[in-house]
Order: sequence, then C-alpha cells, then structure tokens
Amino acid sequence: RGKPTGKRIAVIGGGPAGLTASVYASRYRLKHLVFSAEPGGQLNEIHEIENYPGFVSISGFDLAQKMIEQVRNLGAEIKMESIIDIKKMNGDFRVAASENKYTAKNILLTIGTEYRKMNIPGEEKFKGKGVSYCATCDAAFFRGKIVSVIGGANSAAMAALLLAEYASKVYLIYRKEKLRCDPAFKEKIDASDKITVIYRTNILEIKGKDFVEKVILDNPYKDKTYLDLQGVFIEIGSEPRDEIIKNLGVETDEQGFIKVNPDQSTNVPGVYAAGDVTTGSDKVRQIITAAAEGAVAAGSVYKKLQTS
Repeated sequence: RGKPTGKRIAVIGGGPAGLTASVYASRYRLKHLVFSAEPGGQLNEIHEIENYPGFVSISGFDLAQKMIEQVRNLGAEIKMESIIDIKKMNGDFRVAASENKYTAKNILLTIGTEYRKMNIPGEEKFKGKGVSYCATCDAAFFRGKIVSVIGGANSAAMAALLLAEYASKVYLIYRKEKLRCDPAFKEKIDASDKITVIYRTNILEIKGKDFVEKVILDNPYKDKTYLDLQGVFIEIGSEPRDEIIKNLGVETDEQGFIKVNPDQSTNVPGVYAAGDVTTGSDKVRQIITAAAEGAVAAGSVYKKLQTS
C-alpha cells in the first residue's frame, strides 16, 4: 500500500516543467511532492542559456539551482527518488518509487526526454570512451583533441561551440544541406576558425581499439571516407521517456509524446503532463515553454479542485 500522504499532486520529474508546476502549486496551497532523482534534469547539462527571459546569459546548472531554491523556499519537498511505476487504485494513484510508495489524487508527468541514439556500429562499445551525449559534461576531457558533433539543430550547435573552447578541431557533421539551428548560433559557428561543417553526410561506424580513433563516412570528405578523431558527440534530438507511463493508459502520438489538451490534461482523468514529453506548445520544446506548461498544469488542477 502507498503511504496516505493526502497529496493533491505527485509531480513526476524535476526539470523546468516540474519545478515551475511546484512553484504554482505552492502558491495555490496545493499539497504536493516533486519526485526527481536529479533535480534540474537535463537543464543541468546545458553550458550556456541566452534565450531565457531575465538573463543575458546563464548556465543551465545555475538556472536549475535558482528554480530548486525557489521551490524549497516556498515549502515544497523534492523527493530524490526514481519512479518505477504509477497505477490507479481505488480512485487514487499509487506511485511506486525506488525507496517508498506514495498515493496522490492527481499525477503531473514532467518526465522529459532522453538522448536519441544513432544505433550504429561502435556507438555502444565506445560510450564513455570517446562517444558522448553531453558536451557540457565531457568537453573538458577533449582539450587539444579532434572531435565531431553529429546533428544540425540547436543542441548540436551549442555542443560544437562549447567544444571549440577546448578541442583543437571540431567537425559538425549533418545529414542535410542546411543547419536547423537558430541564426545566432549559425553566425557564431561561421565565425569560429575551429569549427568545420560537413553537410549531406552521415557517420556509418565508429572505430578504434580501446578508445575512438576514427569515424566512417557515407559521403567522402576531401576524398576520404573517414575522419581521424578522438571524440564523437551525438546531438540528434531526444525521445520521450515512456517506461513509467505504460500502466497509466495515457494517449501518445506516433513518436511516443504524450497528447495533451490546452489545460495540459491527458485522456486519463487526474493525469496531466507538461514539458518536453508532451505534444503541447506547438512542439516548441524550450525551457520557457516547459515552464509555461508546468504553470498551466498546476492551475488546471487547482481549478478542477475548486469545482469538484
């Protein structure tokens, strides 16, 4: 049995959506718990943020710490536990965490996404041995080395720019003819003498002995079908974390993102979702939209309780 906590909301996830939802839930005086094994989530891994209102520039870690501080100052509790399963039982929801079980009247899923993998030969073998999904975490290990970044959107652009501060050379490899990143990032990339963009190219294989030594290309670059390098940073987007929602019956799109209504409710009564894991905000998956969805979700639970 879950502990009869009397909580109105169990917020599953401690990224921008979950933390903002907690801020608003506290102001609405809604009893709630935030569950997050790593408060801040992937926000902690962003090197520099320049598009969040109120800050000319701030690291993701610092922004996360400010959000966490605000949540705790308002009296909310963050349980640093991983959620294993969620089930509806007797009108309530049972939340099975890594250490305890809890009950709640409403569930707010702010579980975010996880890094998408390329699933090519050598990727898994060299993970942590030259293959990385987090430039912020690992850039400093590649000082003076040659590296590649795979992808063409904002995350890939940010990774390339950060790595250029450490590596001797950065190849930004993209399968299409034009980068999809914001123009501001593209301007910085063009101005860097360390970054070379290789278009219309895919990596077929990552090779090496004990660590990454080269990548095999499907389109020759300077008459060679390979690049000698020591690091491969994979930045090809993300996909929803769906392990813990399977027993809830929430409806998802073909990619696994949770379908939400304008009030952030799902097809399951009492279950709401916010942030990158949803189809909301016209799929503009940014920190500010995640925070906005979290605020809307908390407000929606409050309004529902006022009329029930």
